[in-house]
Amino acid sequence: MEDNKSKFNASIFVGPAIILFVWWFVTTFGLVDSLFLSSPQAAFLKLWDILISGEILPDLWATLLRMLLGFVIAMVIGIPTGLLLGSSKKFYSYFEFVIDFFRSLPATALFPLFMLIFGIGDAAKIAVVVFIATWVIIINTAYGVFHTPKGRFRYLQTLKAKKLRIFREVTLPEAVPHIVVGLRTALSLSLVVIIAVEMFIGTRVGLGQRIFDAQLTFKIPELYATILLAGVVGYLLNKFFLSIESRLIHWTGK
Repeated sequence: MEDNKSKFNASIFVGPAIILFVWWFVTTFGLVDSLFLSSPQAAFLKLWDILISGEILPDLWATLLRMLLGFVIAMVIGIPTGLLLGSSKKFYSYFEFVIDFFRSLPATALFPLFMLIFGIGDAAKIAVVVFIATWVIIINTAYGVFHTPKGRFRYLQTLKAKKLRIFREVTLPEAVPHIVVGLRTALSLSLVVIIAVEMFIGTRVGLGQRIFDAQLTFKIPELYATILLAGVVGYLLNKFFLSIESRLIHWTGK
């Protein structure tokens, strides 16, 4: 058991090690101009420098705060809406076109619209995250309700159980795993969207703005260092939700 666990833990380093080796090989032998691709050594040294000095912490905090605010608002809107829409396939069909239409819109196409409505402040950035993440949560939540086992549902109906009891004992427990998947996907997407928004909608702080500034001034190690930090943050957020799913949703598949 211990050996299997250690092998599993060690396996997560295989992928990063291969990528780092390819990165090192490409930069060491000059296959790509250093003007466009920093060496991994330079990128990690720069990342260490901006973390230890605290230089990047305001940018990291600003990005996380905008992302989390947008995500929480999307969660508050998306979960109840998904539960409501999932309660009836006929009711869902009334809004199916609207849901599919808006969830298919590219996030970048919405930047000008949200800038016109909310200006260039944080409200516009958060609104884009809310808009994109909400549809993901709604669809996954409704999907979870749709796939509630009909046998358990009908059993409680034969006992003349109240709708609230059926919802509490059958619908919600079966929908929760799908809801968590939707939340995990929405959170990862929120990070991607907020960094993209920060690059295109004016701001003075944020990981996206830092990436954009580094690209304009050809600070290549700093560019890749910030990208690495954004990737690590996304990975940690994903692992956080996976831990919640495995520890709290213990009834999945049972």
